[in-house]
Amino acid sequence: MRLSIFARLALGYLLIFILVVALGVYAFLQLRQFSTGTRLVLSVDNELKEYEERLTDSLFSQLRYERKFMIVRDEALYDQFVAARDTFVTNIEHLSALADSPREKEATEKIRAFFDRYQSLVSDEGQLVRKSVPYDQKGYTEEKENAVNRITDELRRLRAFSEQDTYAKIRQLGDAEAAALQALMALAAATFLLVILISLFITRGITRPISTLVDKTKEIADGVFQCDLDLSSPPEIGKLAQAFNSMCVRLRLVDKMKTDFFSTMSHELRTPLTSIKEGTNLLIEGVGGGVTEKQQKLLTIISEESNRLIELVNSLLDLSKMEAGMMSFHKVQTDLGGLIARAARVMEPLALAKSIGITLQAPSSLPLISVDGERVLQVLRNLLGNAIKFTPYGGKVTVSASAESDCLKVTVSDTGSGIPKESLSTIFEKFHQLTAPNVSHFKGTGLGLAIVRHIITAHGGKVWAESEPGKGSSFIFSLPLS
Repeated sequence: MRLSIFARLALGYLLIFILVVALGVYAFLQLRQFSTGTRLVLSVDNELKEYEERLTDSLFSQLRYERKFMIVRDEALYDQFVAARDTFVTNIEHLSALADSPREKEATEKIRAFFDRYQSLVSDEGQLVRKSVPYDQKGYTEEKENAVNRITDELRRLRAFSEQDTYAKIRQLGDAEAAALQALMALAAATFLLVILISLFITRGITRPISTLVDKTKEIADGVFQCDLDLSSPPEIGKLAQAFNSMCVRLRLVDKMKTDFFSTMSHELRTPLTSIKEGTNLLIEGVGGGVTEKQQKLLTIISEESNRLIELVNSLLDLSKMEAGMMSFHKVQTDLGGLIARAARVMEPLALAKSIGITLQAPSSLPLISVDGERVLQVLRNLLGNAIKFTPYGGKVTVSASAESDCLKVTVSDTGSGIPKESLSTIFEKFHQLTAPNVSHFKGTGLGLAIVRHIITAHGGKVWAESEPGKGSSFIFSLPLS
């Protein structure tokens, strides 16, 4: 089942939307995860520092109160010592819960052990002080100071371990963030590529059959009515292709009817026209008796118009044969320079009537070429006739020939008014005629350039025109050497 254009667009946009949303959700989850991890690391680090400071403060408070108590023996001071000790115990419990690395836990256990040693020494010395018995006060003081120093050392080590672990975790988060960023970029690139591929697939599925329809339209404009359009496309364009095929069938039928009509009429007209021409010539020659000067002029006009009609009929017959593929060509090795010279001689009277100079630029060393000489001569006469027709009085027509690597190229240039750009692609069509102010007294058939194109194409060559309004025109054709 082929999807319609609307369904293809809707499905494509839905896929693109899903890809973009999935990419956005992935990016949001990654960023949220990193943000949460960083916040947890920083909060734990701050709590560790806070508890370390509390432990240090409570430890020095205990040291201060117990020293005062040992001197003044005031139980109130000992109570304050006990309160500071309880605060230390509470804080060390919280610190133990926060310690998550083996080094931090080891340091915490050492703090507990030295703290217990310190408490034991204070308790023993307190008992001795209360009983007022002599004891080694210096020894107790040194041992207590040693225990306190070891506690502070371990607290400093714990802080250092905490900072190192925090930095390590932040580095790990940074590395993970970089890896996630690379993954995100790769995913974004893949998403972008998929979006492009989906867009190209949808666009190509629509534009490719449309391009085929455009090419088919150009073929129809060129007179090719092949009803062979078969498109794998959306239903809407498929229906349009079917309509094109139906149109081609009708156009081909109409074109055949037109060609048959022209061919039949040409055959039917040529015989009576020939009779009229010959009869007119006989009257002009006085075979039927003498004619007055006025009758002579009228008969001359009739003869000229008969010649023009016969030329039109012959052109129609030639074109009908060429389009039907029935025109035969007798190719022999021919000197193209000689054909150009013959065509110039034939057209010279027309050029002299308008004071137009014909210049030939064909080198004598042109290679021989296998062509039908009479047909190529017909091409040259048509091109020269058009050039003279569209060149004003006193102008110039140039015919040049040159040998290329694989062909011979002939150019017929004039100094006329030129051809509009939009007409360059249509002047080789049947019955297409250009109008210009200085050519109103010439009457053409509109078939000359169409015949030129058929003859050159039948020889495997190409023909085209180049022009710029106001600067003359050039008609170029090329014929293959082999």
